[in-house]
Amino acid sequence: MKPVLECRQVNFSYHSLEGETAALIDITFSVRQGEFLAIVGPSGCGKSTLLSLICGLIEPETGQILLSGQPVGAGKTNVGYMLQKDHLLEWRSVYRNALLGLEIQKRDTEENREKVRNLLNTYGLSAFTKSPPSALSGGMRQRAALIRTLALEPDLLLLDEPFSALDYQTRLEVADDIGTIIRKSGKTAILVTHDLSEAISMADRILVLTHRPGRIRGILPVSFDFEEEDTPLNRRNSEQFTHYFNLVWKELRDDG
Repeated sequence: MKPVLECRQVNFSYHSLEGETAALIDITFSVRQGEFLAIVGPSGCGKSTLLSLICGLIEPETGQILLSGQPVGAGKTNVGYMLQKDHLLEWRSVYRNALLGLEIQKRDTEENREKVRNLLNTYGLSAFTKSPPSALSGGMRQRAALIRTLALEPDLLLLDEPFSALDYQTRLEVADDIGTIIRKSGKTAILVTHDLSEAISMADRILVLTHRPGRIRGILPVSFDFEEEDTPLNRRNSEQFTHYFNLVWKELRDDG
């Protein structure tokens, strides 16, 4: 089976009147169906730039990015994107916000509306379908934003620091919530984060980038031995968690 995503020797630089600034060099990796990949690295190493390349907002200068075997940008790119802010529209109800992407894509059918209602019910927002986003907590807002994205049934889900605007306790709760939802849904996902603990608690593999220009320092598999459910919070409470934290920290420290 072909990977959902393949990046092959991708290079990208930013250009200005002052000259050229290399952002990413020789980025090569793949992501399997249903896999959760986290990307970590120093500030300015090109993490968010890499997500922009993957979803086709910008093009690599050299190299190739394939989504489900097709070059990104060559056809319909079915990628969902969760940003740092939820961008829920206050003048629309929670249910209407969850429908927004489907409306934009002209896929607002009764079948898809029913899927959205089921998602809201499954993930604990059925009591707020007619409420404005202001009635939701920060964690519930992110859950609504994820439902809006999942409603589009993306082949690949990109998460760019989606919990960074939340306070620490809420961040832990929402990361556990969102991580569990993504894992249970079987979605293929890539998370960009500065938080090593967050990456370890959610990912199947962690890709470590070097200082700018970003190169792949290493890709570390993450696997926990659980008799109970594999969730972000259960991982944080596992004795194995410290082992993985030290491995990732060593990769980042050695690069410095």
